[in-house]
Amino acid sequence: MLQVLEEAYRVLEPGGRFLCLEFSQLPNSTMQWLYDQYSFQVIPVMGQLVAGQWKPYQYLVESIRQFPNQERFKNMIEEAGFRHVTYENLTLGVCSIHSGFKI
Repeated sequence: MLQVLEEAYRVLEPGGRFLCLEFSQLPNSTMQWLYDQYSFQVIPVMGQLVAGQWKPYQYLVESIRQFPNQERFKNMIEEAGFRHVTYENLTLGVCSIHSGFKI
């Protein structure tokens, strides 16, 4: 993933801004547990009922859990060279917007 961030940094003009909207991890462990239960027990079932597909929705939930948490991803963006890196949690942290600038 660091290579992708480095490539984004490379192609941006100086002063350019990197933005990433990504599913995240909730900062509250109780809420994260509840969200995990919903994600693993409801989302694949809904995928099967609505789209006739279980596996892609199961994969989606599993891949979200493998993505770095907000602080780790912020550090990775900084490691790629971006400055003034911040993030904002949306929907209690279900997703977040990361931002960084190429100075």
